[in-house]
This record gives sequence, C-alpha cells and structure tokens, in this order.
Amino acid sequence: MFQIDRSTMCDTGEGVQWWTHAPSLHRFVADLLSAELGLARPGRPPRATPWPLDLEFVRDLGADSLELHGMATALVDALDLRVAGVDERLLARPCLEDWLDAARTGLAMDAVRLNFRTSGSSGSPKRCTHSLATMWQEVRELARLTPGRRRILTAVPSHHIYGFLFTILLPRALGIDDVVDLRTASPAVALGQARAGDLIVAYPVWWEALVRLDPRFEPDVVGVSSGAPCPDALAARLDAVGLRLLEMYGSSEIAGVGWRDRAGSAFTLLAYWRRDQAAGEQKPDQAPEREAQHERAQQQDYAANHALVRSLPDGGEARYPLQDTLAWQDERQFLPAGRIDQAVQVGGTNVFPAYVADVLKLHPRVLDATVRMMRPDEGRRLKAFVVPRPAPGPATLPGGADEGGEFFTPAAEHAALGEELAVWAAARLSAPERPAAFTFGVRLPRQASGKPADWIIDAA
Repeated sequence: MFQIDRSTMCDTGEGVQWWTHAPSLHRFVADLLSAELGLARPGRPPRATPWPLDLEFVRDLGADSLELHGMATALVDALDLRVAGVDERLLARPCLEDWLDAARTGLAMDAVRLNFRTSGSSGSPKRCTHSLATMWQEVRELARLTPGRRRILTAVPSHHIYGFLFTILLPRALGIDDVVDLRTASPAVALGQARAGDLIVAYPVWWEALVRLDPRFEPDVVGVSSGAPCPDALAARLDAVGLRLLEMYGSSEIAGVGWRDRAGSAFTLLAYWRRDQAAGEQKPDQAPEREAQHERAQQQDYAANHALVRSLPDGGEARYPLQDTLAWQDERQFLPAGRIDQAVQVGGTNVFPAYVADVLKLHPRVLDATVRMMRPDEGRRLKAFVVPRPAPGPATLPGGADEGGEFFTPAAEHAALGEELAVWAAARLSAPERPAAFTFGVRLPRQASGKPADWIIDAA
C-alpha cells in the first residue's frame, strides 16, 4: 500500500484563489457553458472545448436568447456569484472573454462556495454545494497521495466536482501549470504522450479503452479513476502494465471519501472522515424492553453504515448521509456494498432506471416498460424491456397480412418501434440515460414469485 507523503506539496494558500490562474478559470467556464448549451440542444453536440477567448456565443455558437439566459444562469449558480448586476452584465456582453472577466471580478469579491450538479431521483439535476475551504481540505490530502507530479493529463470535464478537484485545485496545490486536455484525443494519443511524473485523470470506461491497446507505461506514471466503480480486473491489468492506479470513492454530494491503489483492497477514509456511530449509542438504563433495544441496535447499525462525520477546517463537525451502504473492515477501511437510492452509474454519471422507464411510458405506443443496467456480458449501458400498445390500423388478416396484402411480422414492428423509442429518448434524456437496447414482449419479465426479473437482450 502506498504511504502518504506529507512533505511534498505546495501549501502557500495561493491555490485557494484558483480563479487567478487564467487557464484554470478559462477551462472551467468553457466546460460549464458547453455542457449547459448541450442540455439545451438534445442530440446536437456543442462546439468542442477549448473555446477561444474571442468566442461570441451568438455569432459563433448560434445561441438564442433562451440559451444565453440558461448559460448565464448556470455560470452565476455554479460560481455562486452574488455581485449585484452580474446577470445583466453577462447578457449584455455574450462573449467568452467578457464572461471570464465578470466571473473573475465576482469571485474576487466573494468566493466562499461553488455549486455542482448531478442527477436527482426525479431525473432532474441535483444541486450540490461545497465550500472552497472543504474542497481545499480534500485537495491537501489528494496532493499527499500524488507527490512528485509534474503534469496532469485529463479526460474529464473540469466543471464536475471530480474534475474540479483534480484538474483545477490539485495543480495549484502541487505547483503544476501544465494541464493537458485529452478529451478530444484517443487513448492511443494519450498513451503516446504519457511520461514519468504524469498524473492521468480519467474514468473506468476511458481506462477500459486504453487497456485494449496493450499499453506499457514508463515508470512513475500515476492514474486516477473515479465517477464509477472500477472493475478489479481492470485495475489489476493497469497495475500489471506499470501504472499506479489511484481509485477514489465519493460522490457529488459529499466529494471524496476514500482511496485505494490496489485492486480489490478496501478503501481507506481520507483523514478528516470517520464513521458515524453516535446516533445509535444508548445508555444502559435506556429502553429496557427487548424490542426497543433491538430497534436502537438497528439504528446504530444504519448510522454506522449510511453516514459519515467530517472534521471541518474551522474545527467543527458535520454529518453527511451516504448514497451507498458501506461494509466496514475496521474503523478506517471499507468496501462499497450497493446503492441506497437505486441509482446506477453509466459512464461515470448517476442515472435512475425508474425515471427512464417513466419517460418511455409517455410514448403513445408503449403500454408498460422497465429499465435496468445491462448484465456484465451485455455491456455497461441501460437496457429497456417494453410492452407495446396495440397499434391502431387496418384489420390484420390471418397469417399477418393486412387488407392491402403487405406482410408484417412482430420482429419488424418491434424494430420500427425500437427506432421510434431511440429518437424519443434522445429528445428527452441525456446520453447516459438512453437505453442502448430494447427488448419487446407481451408482459414484463417476472419471477415465479411475481418480483421483477432480469432478461437477456433480444430475448422475450
């Protein structure tokens, strides 16, 4: 196990003022605005970043008034800009350089917190607020886990909390100016660029694409993976070809929680976290009844496995609920043991299969639907099982022919409906939420007990 080096980070405090580093602010704002514009234009990917400073949103991106308003709102909310009149200033000067100036001015006056967004249980983005002080507290720990880095190569956007911590704040902590964006390059290009002293920031799907190239890393190249669970086999493969892979466990709601650098091992809590067991503590004279004692024992177990306590930079403490159940190995080490909120992760994004099914059931040709994650042998996307609603039309003659003599098969009808549903989903769901496979049948798959059952793609 890697030993934390507590003596090799730049700790001047200047890194807290991250926005004074022009490339960092430029990258964050462009990533945020590009993502917001993409949400406003389903199925139409926005112009790839990096964006030039003189980019004009109306002239160069074709942004209309509603899109501009959405982009401005997203920027004000993400950076928690509380300067009076900043919204009007942004809308009056829809140019990237002007918006960067406005953001820099606002942050210089008030940069206490940032707001990140993730999917909520309704399918709508959830707002996750983090103080700059607690994020800097985490980055101190990350810097101690990644000493000696001279460059950061990133395959993740900087406006999500994972990217913000590792590609905006961590470079400031380590004294790194060289951050290389890999998102428009293939993993092969990234592999060719990697050299000793690099930290490669990516997610499991990206690492999977890279290992297909049978890579060989130079000594002292470190990778980091987060956003979704990294399969043990993948982590072991990367270790075998010379990469030290740092896996981070956390969420947008509470940021980083723990780390490991060996496949299959337990995660270790970051220094400022501890298990929450106080909620279930009881005094000997409390609740002598056996049933009440049992209930308190259950509460204690739930508190220990579903919440953490954080020591804050100001000396206080805060309790944070978890989205996962944790299986504790001891007081500092744990393994994730399943989602609590029924979310699954696709490409590093939390998605909710029940919400996706509700969207499919809005289609007039769908009578019922269920959605779940693919089996490991099927892929890493969502799949949908759909019960079609009988289509109105000409009476069908025996043998499957209509009165005009044209022959229709169930397979052809299902293929046509599948295409319709793919278009329907593309207009209403984000890319990770869209089912990659549709299966059709007369009823939803269920076990003999009546509980929902899994199905094999294209088998009904």
